[in-house]
Amino acid sequence: MAGVPLDDLADSHGIQIRYKSELGEAKAIPDEAKSALLKALKVDPASGEAGAFGEAEHRPSLACALPDAARAKRWGVTCQLYALRSARSLGIGDFQDLGHLAEIAGAEGASFVGVNPLHALFLSDAGRYSPYSPSTRRFINPFYLAVDDLAGGAEAIAKARESDAAAFEALGGDLVDYPAMGLLKHRLLRAAFETARGGLDADESFRAFQEKGGPALRDFALFEAISAHMRGEGGSAGWHNWPEAFHKRSSDAVKAFEASQAEDVLFHEWLQFECDRQLGEAQRRAKAAGMAIGLYLDFAVGVSPDGAETWADPELTVREARVGSPPDMFNSDGQDWGLAPLSPRALAERHYAPLASAYAALMEHAGAIRIDHAMGLARLWWIPETSRSSGGGYVRYPLGEMVDALARVSQDNRCLVIGEDLGTVPEGFRDVMHDANILAYKVLYFERWDDGLFKATGEYPERSLACVSTHDLATLAGWWRGADIKLRSETGRQDEAATARDLKGRARERMTLLAALQHENLLPPEWHAAARGEGDLPAELGQDLALAVHRFGARTGSMLFAVQVEDMVLAERQPNLPGTMDEYPNWRIRSDVALEDLASDERFQAMARAMRQERPETA
Repeated sequence: MAGVPLDDLADSHGIQIRYKSELGEAKAIPDEAKSALLKALKVDPASGEAGAFGEAEHRPSLACALPDAARAKRWGVTCQLYALRSARSLGIGDFQDLGHLAEIAGAEGASFVGVNPLHALFLSDAGRYSPYSPSTRRFINPFYLAVDDLAGGAEAIAKARESDAAAFEALGGDLVDYPAMGLLKHRLLRAAFETARGGLDADESFRAFQEKGGPALRDFALFEAISAHMRGEGGSAGWHNWPEAFHKRSSDAVKAFEASQAEDVLFHEWLQFECDRQLGEAQRRAKAAGMAIGLYLDFAVGVSPDGAETWADPELTVREARVGSPPDMFNSDGQDWGLAPLSPRALAERHYAPLASAYAALMEHAGAIRIDHAMGLARLWWIPETSRSSGGGYVRYPLGEMVDALARVSQDNRCLVIGEDLGTVPEGFRDVMHDANILAYKVLYFERWDDGLFKATGEYPERSLACVSTHDLATLAGWWRGADIKLRSETGRQDEAATARDLKGRARERMTLLAALQHENLLPPEWHAAARGEGDLPAELGQDLALAVHRFGARTGSMLFAVQVEDMVLAERQPNLPGTMDEYPNWRIRSDVALEDLASDERFQAMARAMRQERPETA
């Protein structure tokens, strides 16, 4: 008996055999990709039965919360938490720094402070530091703990500084030294735990935290304890390279380890208890500083294949594929993010509870969250395990059920949701976002018409967050100078011809930006001649023009406008250069200005003043 035709079979299991690129071009995935993706979904391409994807598909029936605090036009500050620099933190920004930044920004009229994902990474391997490749999205990265805010922490720091001053001196550079920071901070956290250990058995709040965390907390803490043990033996932090006996949570070897190393497991449970407390305190400080929204936290698109989440619950993700993105104008081969895709079947069987619990964990101490690559609610680009990025295809998720799961948690927590909808967006997706109260994400650099002209401020939709740039793009000062284009050339990501073409295009973009500012009567007088094409454009951005660009963003119709700390102080280096590994110091660049000096920094004050004028505080 003949099987179901390949196209029909793939389509019936949610594989999108045709799609439109970000430029609107019709694309079809090859038969090899269809077959490989079917196998990843546990369907035989030759003899598999038709699936039922889409037969009962519906639009979302619920909408995310839209608190009164978000209905006014507000502005806020975003940062990379690891980049914050203070006299008291230990080579990496921490939750005390976050609370301090919230107080500084709140005093200037900001309504929120946004950060990179705070998800747990791998405590035993500080070298795995990309915030977008977490071990799990349910728990928090303990390296962000403020050690001096832990019982016995200040004493542990003082003792360590006396015995090993060099360990502290290594933390003072312009880049986060993750190995040095991780080694010292792990040692200090252990010392603080020894101080706290005696009182934990009688600590009702800790016991309540354990009960609330349940098996998920226990599994995560056990994973981290095994990970540390394996690293101590010279092995890997991720479970794929552990001995076979430790690959399953239910194995005898894992159970024996859990029984014999109870203190190590307890240590990691306690770390999460303190992370929860300190992050909650940062939100309390933000609200006390007058912020209507407070913390604005980021939700990564997926998890690392060898992390705690896939180890504890292997059926929830698909091991035979990775998440990435298709070829586009910036990446001709596509991108491989190396993340484990959630199984559509497992999600449906569990009524989307695992996803909802991850959202709930993030929203507990947040007034707003950002869903990275929000199109993942509808589809993700899966790359079969034996293929390159360009050999993948889109696998769909039931958008109605996915959004409803998000909306329920949003309503329960009265938390605003922003969806990062950049890149290749499915047809009709933004309409669904709008109806579900998921704010769109509008980046000034990309908000242009087909002829290249920047859209006017009135073209930005109300239900959106607007910003000039993001962590993956050039800062405004860097964009003006073409630093991102030059970096792509220097890191071997494009040839001389492409670099010359892009630099020429950037010159045109600078002129169109000046025209947009002039249309809004925001262009500083000294730039009028340049806007008319009289003479060369200045090589440096200048504070006046930076203020004008951000005033433009603040005047848009978007409910929220976010300003990067880097742009407030005219920094040039961007946090991350996509497509690079060691060629650029991704996720390591520290702030040019210490927190102790930020409030009095004239550039910071001028930007905050401009934001207050454009978006006055509203009760």
